[in-house]
Amino acid sequence: MEPIVGIDLGTTNSEVAFIIDGSSEVLKLKDDGILPSCVGIGNDGKIIVGEEARNQAAVAPDRTVVSVKRLMGTDQKLSMGDSAYLPQEISAFILKALKERAEKVLEKRISKAVITVPAYFTDAQRHATREAGEIAGLEVVRIINEPTAAALAYESTRSETQRILIYDLGGGTFDVSIVKIEDGVVEVLSSTGDNHLGGDDFDQDVVELLTDYIENELKVSVKDRPVIMARLKRAAEDAKVNLSAEPYVKIEEDHIGKKGFKDVHLSYEFSRTDFEEIIEDDLERTMESVNKALKDASMLPSAIDKIILVGGSTRIPRISKMLEEKFGSLPHSEIDPDLCVALGAAIQGGREMGLDSSSVLLDITPYTFGTSAIGELDGAPCMTRFVSLIRRNTKLPAAKSEAFYTVYDGQEMVEIKVYQGEEPDALDNIQIGKYKFKLTPNSPEGSVIVLHFDLDLNGILKIEAVEKATGRKINAVIENAFATFTEQEKEDSRKRIEEMWGGQDKDETDDTEPKAEEGEIPPDLAEAIRKAEAQLDSASGEDRDDMVNLIEDIRDAVKAGNLDEARELMKELEDILFYLG
Repeated sequence: MEPIVGIDLGTTNSEVAFIIDGSSEVLKLKDDGILPSCVGIGNDGKIIVGEEARNQAAVAPDRTVVSVKRLMGTDQKLSMGDSAYLPQEISAFILKALKERAEKVLEKRISKAVITVPAYFTDAQRHATREAGEIAGLEVVRIINEPTAAALAYESTRSETQRILIYDLGGGTFDVSIVKIEDGVVEVLSSTGDNHLGGDDFDQDVVELLTDYIENELKVSVKDRPVIMARLKRAAEDAKVNLSAEPYVKIEEDHIGKKGFKDVHLSYEFSRTDFEEIIEDDLERTMESVNKALKDASMLPSAIDKIILVGGSTRIPRISKMLEEKFGSLPHSEIDPDLCVALGAAIQGGREMGLDSSSVLLDITPYTFGTSAIGELDGAPCMTRFVSLIRRNTKLPAAKSEAFYTVYDGQEMVEIKVYQGEEPDALDNIQIGKYKFKLTPNSPEGSVIVLHFDLDLNGILKIEAVEKATGRKINAVIENAFATFTEQEKEDSRKRIEEMWGGQDKDETDDTEPKAEEGEIPPDLAEAIRKAEAQLDSASGEDRDDMVNLIEDIRDAVKAGNLDEARELMKELEDILFYLG
C-alpha cells in the first residue's frame, strides 16, 4: 500500500503526519515535529529551510522568505538572493523538506499527500497549493480545509453526534467553521473567515508600536533599515508568544542605531493589556465571523457542543475569554493547536489509502460561484447582473447547470465570465476566469447556451458551455488567470527547484570552499556567520543579541572595505560560539 502523508502547510509553521499503528502521529526529527515555514539562501549559496532560515531572517532578510502562504494565488515574485521565485516555488521548498522528513522517519519513498488549506482559501489559492505540491514531487490526492482536518483529529473515533465550532487563527489566515459529526460522517455546515488576518498582523501591530517609540522617544530612524526591522519583527513575535503566559515582557534590542558616536539600545516594557488593546479590533473581526458562521448554519450558540481552538495564535488568552463569554463554556485545546491540523490531514490520508473506510468526509464550498448576464439590479437594467450557480455552503462535490440566451440574431460569440463572491453586481466579485465561445453562424436571437459548473472535492471548479441546438461545447478548468503555471512552466520550475535543492543535500563535510556572498564576504567570514546563524535559536537572550549585533557589524565592515576590522569582530563571534559548545 503506497503511503499517503498529511501535510499542514502553514503561514508560520508546517508539519507532516502519518498513520502509524492505527494512530495519527506528527513525524519528528530531533524531537520536534514543527518546521518553520521559512526558506532562505545561506552564505554558501545553499537552500535552507526551517529553523536555520528563520534564524537567518533576522540578519539577512534579503535572502530569506517568510509567510509565503499569504501570497499564494498571486503572481508576486519574491526575491531571495539574486533570484526571484513565485509563491508556489517557495512553498515547494517547504513541501520538499517535509517530504524528505517523512521519508527519513518512515524509511519509505513518499510521493502522495493530503494537503490542508484555510477554509476560506479561494479557487486560485487552492490551485497554487496543488501546484506547489506537484513542483515538490508530490501527487496531491486531496485538498481539505484546515478546520475540517482539526475536527477529524478531535472527533474521528467518537460515535455520538457532536456539533463543533472550530476557531482557527494561524499566522496569516483565520477560519471559523461549524461541523457536525454523526455516525462517522463529518459534515461541514458552514465556514467563513479572512485570508489576511492572523498572528503576522498582530506582530506588525507591535512592530509599529516599537518603531513609533524608537523614532519619537529615542529619536532614531529605523524604518529604512531592513535588518533592524527584521529584528523588531522577531522581537515582536517573541513578545506575543511570551505574553500568553506572562502579564509583562521586556523587549530589549541592542545597537538599533546611533546618536552621533553613541549607540542607542531599545528597552521597552510591554504588558498583556497593552497587547490586547492594540489587537482588539482584529479580534472583534473574528467574532463577527463566528456570528456569521452561526447564522449560516441556522444555529444559536447554545446548540454548539464543543469549541476547538486551532492555530498558534489561539494561545492568546483574550481569545478563550471572548469565546467563553459568548458560548458559556471553555474552548478545547487538548491537542496542540499547532499540530491538530496535520494530524487530521493524516487521518484523511489514511482514508484515501483505504483505512477507516467506513467514515465519510462531507466538506462545503465557502464561496458562491457564478457568471454575469444582462438583468435587473435594484429595479434598474444591469449588464453585469451576478447569476449564482453554486452557492456558498453547498456540500462538495457540487454540480449545477443553467440556461442562458443570445441577445440578437447572428450573434457570433458569447463571452463567459466566471466570478467568485456574494455581491449582486458581478463586477463587485472576483473574476476567476474568462472564456470566448464562438457560436454557429446565423444563429437566431434567443439561442440557448447551457452553462455547467462542477466543483470537486478539492474545491477546484470545472466549467462546460454547450450550444443546445448543435451540441458544440467548450470545456475549461478554472485556473487562476494571473498565477497558474502551464505544464511546461511547471516542469521547468520543478527542474529549477531540484537543482537548487541538490545544493542543500551536499554533505556538510564537503571540502568545497564556501561561496562568497555576492563576491563580497570572504569564505572564512561567511562560514563564521553561517555557524552563528545556525545557533541563534539555542542561544540565551544576551548571547543571541550579541551574536546578531556582531553579524551585522561584520557585514557593515565588509561593505566598508574594512576586512581587518571584520576579522577582529569574527574572533569575538567565534569566542561566543566556543562557549556555546
